[in-house]
Amino acid sequence: MSRAATLARSGFAGLRFTRMRGLLIAIAVFITLLVINDLMSPGPMSYFEVSFLSSGGATLAIAAAGQTLVILSGGFDLSAGAVISLVNVVLATYMQDSPSSILVWSVAGIAIGLLTGAFNGFFIAFLRLQPIVVTLSTMFIVQGLTLLVMDKPGGMIPAGLSSALVGDAIPGILPMPIVLLGIILLLWLWLKHTRFGMSIYAIGSDMEAARAQGVRVDWVQFFVYVLAGGCYGFAGVFISAQQGAGDPLGGNPMLLQMFAAVVVGGTALGGGRGGPAGSIIGAYVLMIVVNILLVFNVSAYYSTIAEGLILLLAVLSGEIRRNSRLVRQARSWITRFNAWRAGRLPHQGDRGVRQLRLPASAKERSAKPALAMPSFLVRHSESIRYALPAYVCFVLVVIATQLVIGQALLSWNYYNSLIVISSFLLILALGQGTVILTGGLDLSVPWTIALSGILFAGFLSGQDAPLIWAFPLVLALGCLIGAVNGFGITMLGISPIVMTLAMNGILQGAALLYSQGTPAGFSSPLLRWMMTDKTGWFTPIVPLVILFVILAAILLTRTPFGRRVYGIGNGERVAALSGISVERTIIAVYMLSGFCAALVGCLLTGFSGQASLGMGDEYLLPSIAVVVVGGTLITGGRGDYIGMVGGVLLLTALQTLLAGTTLPYASRAIIFGLVVLGAVLALREKQS
Repeated sequence: MSRAATLARSGFAGLRFTRMRGLLIAIAVFITLLVINDLMSPGPMSYFEVSFLSSGGATLAIAAAGQTLVILSGGFDLSAGAVISLVNVVLATYMQDSPSSILVWSVAGIAIGLLTGAFNGFFIAFLRLQPIVVTLSTMFIVQGLTLLVMDKPGGMIPAGLSSALVGDAIPGILPMPIVLLGIILLLWLWLKHTRFGMSIYAIGSDMEAARAQGVRVDWVQFFVYVLAGGCYGFAGVFISAQQGAGDPLGGNPMLLQMFAAVVVGGTALGGGRGGPAGSIIGAYVLMIVVNILLVFNVSAYYSTIAEGLILLLAVLSGEIRRNSRLVRQARSWITRFNAWRAGRLPHQGDRGVRQLRLPASAKERSAKPALAMPSFLVRHSESIRYALPAYVCFVLVVIATQLVIGQALLSWNYYNSLIVISSFLLILALGQGTVILTGGLDLSVPWTIALSGILFAGFLSGQDAPLIWAFPLVLALGCLIGAVNGFGITMLGISPIVMTLAMNGILQGAALLYSQGTPAGFSSPLLRWMMTDKTGWFTPIVPLVILFVILAAILLTRTPFGRRVYGIGNGERVAALSGISVERTIIAVYMLSGFCAALVGCLLTGFSGQASLGMGDEYLLPSIAVVVVGGTLITGGRGDYIGMVGGVLLLTALQTLLAGTTLPYASRAIIFGLVVLGAVLALREKQS
């Protein structure tokens, strides 16, 4: 063999190793953890333990395989856990104890996943909507459908399904879950080498280049989401066989675990590299880590913290291996430090000398022709055009409320209550809206709210005196949470979705640990009076909310901070070249979001009198919905707070109308999801 052929062969082998490095590392970690788990056991690993481990991680492994397909194509799917829950409750409600019923409803469960994937794929692939918004809306729609089928744990799964999926393929030798996962891997190996499989990697690596090469990107994306939905449906069937009953919230905690399994398995979050094999291994890595924690008698409340940290560490290790943004940022820090030691300011030594615009002399000013100031409508025509529909729809909803319920259109009590109920979303809209204006998203809002409320109620314990220190302390905690999010996104190069999703899981574990599953404490009488008193013309919180709205509008439109936010939203690179400190601004944006979420947690505690676990869950989609409905571009750079206020008023008035018709929360969740999809769909041409 010639030297050139030898070098080519070694180069190919090196490239192949580079591509498989994530999978090989995941396998090495899995084997190491398996050995540790075996050493902690009283004896050698038995067949029962192998069977238990294989069935315990199979649901997550199947779901993670579906999520991997989406991520390989460059997308995200936040509806996966909700689909698993829906399939579970449908089977627990309708499946009968007969072979034909078990077969039919198992196929129906997979079909539910396929249809949900087709729903996502249609909006994402053919209408070109953002995957995050579409799948988040679908998540709430599916959760609403789940609660309509079963609003609390119950039902029964026939034992035949359990014996078919969780039992033995070969008694005493081979568990059935291993066979099922083997079939999935064989199907993937076949699919990977088809034209469709190669197209998945192509569009994940560079969608425009793939389109230029003749790849039907829209159809590939569509079928990716369909196949992923089928995996979620099968995961729902498997978890039904495991649990033997239905749980409408059973799949929700798996969303964080899925992303962690995918990243641990070596799949790149940007797409184009990885595969389901690594994600399946990653799922079992997570399960064994949790088992080891339990062996050491560590509280189960640490599980979400461990999953969040594993996700972040796996992402960071991938960034370091790829020599990407994290390494470049470290080099930038070293350069700035050396410049500081040399006595040069960072902006002088690293960013170049900025051109200063000197004020013109009086003679120069007089020589220039005076330009007439455009009218208010001309200056704000774009903002009005995008915000006006929300206000028009709000008026229509108020009129409908008057016709259906009465005492709305000309009733001050109606508007007073509307402002009080809207206050939480008005505050969240500022934080989440500012994040979205920069092109990001904050998924840590729910448990920032919950943890802040739980801490606040515990500090107050029903007394007014602690307000003076507890209130600013909790708000500072919210800022700290936002700062950590911003640091991870800007300095470590972690995706905003992954960073805030992992933070949400960490905060959930922290809230459970602090409260031990049962939050204690009550709101102070003063705060309770401020949020609920109705003896005067208006509730005391109303003028404060109006003041907040005015200050928030000024912050985003009349301050340097607001101009920097819009500059970053229109392009980080251009903003940096214009002299904007992109990293510091983004960190400040996420600190603002954390501050707003903590403030809402405090106010919700005052409104309800106490805090509860999960009290922020119902505010995630609305906090995004009001921003989008108010005309803000979901990819950043366009929109304003006044439009967001219109979105808040519209959705709150709609919620009030629906509450008057005795519709359950499940129906409201479905309507909220449809409203968001409708708003994004209506604005899609203006967004392009």
